Amino acid sequence: MDIFESIKSVLAPPHRAGYPFILGGIIFAVFGLIVWHPLAWIGLIFTLFCLYFFRDPDRVAPPRANVFLAPADGLVVSIEAAVPPAELGLGALPRPRVAIFLSVLDVHVNRMPIAGTVTKIAYRAGSFVNAALDKASEDNERNALAIRLATGEDIAVVQIAGLIARRIICEVKEGQAVLAGARFGIIRFGSRTDLYLPAGTLPLVAVGQRMIGGETVIAEYAPAVTL
Repeated sequence: MDIFESIKSVLAPPHRAGYPFILGGIIFAVFGLIVWHPLAWIGLIFTLFCLYFFRDPDRVAPPRANVFLAPADGLVVSIEAAVPPAELGLGALPRPRVAIFLSVLDVHVNRMPIAGTVTKIAYRAGSFVNAALDKASEDNERNALAIRLATGEDIAVVQIAGLIARRIICEVKEGQAVLAGARFGIIRFGSRTDLYLPAGTLPLVAVGQRMIGGETVIAEYAPAVTL
């Protein structure tokens, strides 16, 4: 990403989930101007942080139907075989899972990894341990989505709350058709997003690699399958 694109990303309009926080910061800043000027600076800094955190830049998905895209910005912290969340009913067989950790500096808008139909959405309450830890996939509050591909196979995307995250927002519904790279939700203030791929899929990313949601190719679909 060049300097121009970086600046454009930072200055992107905020996701609507950030409006209450941004408005609150502005009100606090105005209140500080009336009561005590240092409070105005606090309000201004908070407002600028929220504008940055909730930024929602446009992304361009690769024009390829046979790839899985990163469902979020962030750092790949784990690539291993794991069983999808039981509440989705996708079976007990392990499948490749790519876990992406989102720090407070990353774009937190989640995006669809591939085109398909949302067949199930299941929320489960939980704890709020550091989302970078592997046990976060099992222990933390989460919202799991099952997505059926055109071939009939199912994948799962899981929004996981982090250490200071306290709200998972999902903006799609069961039965809804979705496109690769399309926005489907956001997690506030530090989180993790897990992608469960079809069995036998070979991830093309590595632990420690940085993802761009809706653009970075995580894996190719099985060559024998045509979408």
